[in-house]
Amino acid sequence: MTVWFTGLSGAGKTTICRSVATELLAHGLQVEVIDGDVIRNYLCKDLGFSKEDRDENIRRIAFVSQLLTRNGGIVLVSAISPYRAARDAARQSIGDFLEVYVNTPISVCELRDPKLLYQKARAGKISGFTGIDDPYEPPLTPEITCNTDQESTRESSSKVVAAVLEYLSPKRN
Repeated sequence: MTVWFTGLSGAGKTTICRSVATELLAHGLQVEVIDGDVIRNYLCKDLGFSKEDRDENIRRIAFVSQLLTRNGGIVLVSAISPYRAARDAARQSIGDFLEVYVNTPISVCELRDPKLLYQKARAGKISGFTGIDDPYEPPLTPEITCNTDQESTRESSSKVVAAVLEYLSPKRN
């Protein structure tokens, strides 16, 4: 299965994703983590940040996730993936899919911003930045919502782990 973490930059996607990976590995499960930033440096290095390029980035991540899922892995994807249609297409191509909306107010994301990307975007040094001058389309019906301005990482990751184990339980028998 693939667990797809979506949300604004700085929402806590990768932090929760890593915590979930640690817990699932402790359960003896095969887990792969796909981090959007890492993918951008390797598999999608040729892409920019236009809508078309962002859609292609998500299509590539979905393709890799589908291969790993098909071969029995639990894939944890941490990617902003701002457009609903691209996430829906990923869900369709992968099949076994849980969407996790890491819901965090932009004001909190800006406070957490170690790379100062929001500051650069607001100053006009970065264009097309999600949440500032490019839209983020929140999921309409995510399987899990993590409100990281109200929950600890542990609380958020525990919700995700519980949902994954529940999802897998009929398939384990």
